[in-house]
Amino acid sequence: MPAKIAKLLSSFLAVALVAFTVALAQNPEQGVPENSVTQVSEHVYAIVGWPNIGIVVGNRATLVIDTGMGARNGAIVAREAEKLAKTPNLYLTTTHFHPEHAMGVQSFPARTVLIRPSVQQEEMEKRGSEFIELFRNRSPQFKELLQDVKLRPPDILFDHELKLDLGGVTARLMWFGPGHTKGDELIFVEPDSVLLPGDIVENKLVPTMPNADASPKGWLATLDKIEPLKPRFIVPDHGALGDGSLIAKERAFIMELQNRALELKRQGVSVEDAGKQMITEFKAKYPDWEGTNAIPNAVRRIYAEN
Repeated sequence: MPAKIAKLLSSFLAVALVAFTVALAQNPEQGVPENSVTQVSEHVYAIVGWPNIGIVVGNRATLVIDTGMGARNGAIVAREAEKLAKTPNLYLTTTHFHPEHAMGVQSFPARTVLIRPSVQQEEMEKRGSEFIELFRNRSPQFKELLQDVKLRPPDILFDHELKLDLGGVTARLMWFGPGHTKGDELIFVEPDSVLLPGDIVENKLVPTMPNADASPKGWLATLDKIEPLKPRFIVPDHGALGDGSLIAKERAFIMELQNRALELKRQGVSVEDAGKQMITEFKAKYPDWEGTNAIPNAVRRIYAEN
């Protein structure tokens, strides 16, 4: 295929993916939909829901990225992966320990090889039960989904990077440090040039820094490390799918968030007042970004780190 035509098709696919996914993502009531797989590239597929799920299919093995919340969603993900798989060899990894990403493991076949960064597993052991209870109390639906959750220890732990040769396609599992959580994992698929960054890169969603384990400085450092990868496509954990330009947009937003918060801190504005003020300012400046209620927590993290 001539290079020009290939480039045009690539651009068209990126636009089509965004249009298709923007209405589906960020809907907790939807969970993970069944029979709704989108092909992102030659080897990478996505189930667009809450959260988005990644499936990487090779000639020798298949890698699933995230599980959905609870046994019901986990079973949907496992079924969709089995439909796409070319062999019985199945790997599973999770971008971080939060319930909608990691609490559906029990529904995967016993032969599934579970892989996690060591830091993420430590976080799961320390705070997993706390977050299950936190999410159970958010809604009756979440309480039902998280009934009788069964966790299992990983089969493989890694420190900074692990490469999986799936047969004709390689997945790089990477941990760079804290950002959204302490144990954020990002996956880069070669040669497809697809990045699955967890919550670290999203599409017009305000970065969520829920507690003191989150790190604005660490988040920015991770973005600096993945920018040289120059991915063609990005499959975030939440929100619409997109292309590599999302990295620069995420970084610019966090930098502006940080600079404005530090300006208000230097003026002696309290962290609570700064959070309220910045919600109003950023809603006006970024009217098409969702989740501005996450800004006060981000401001708290910025004040604490500087």
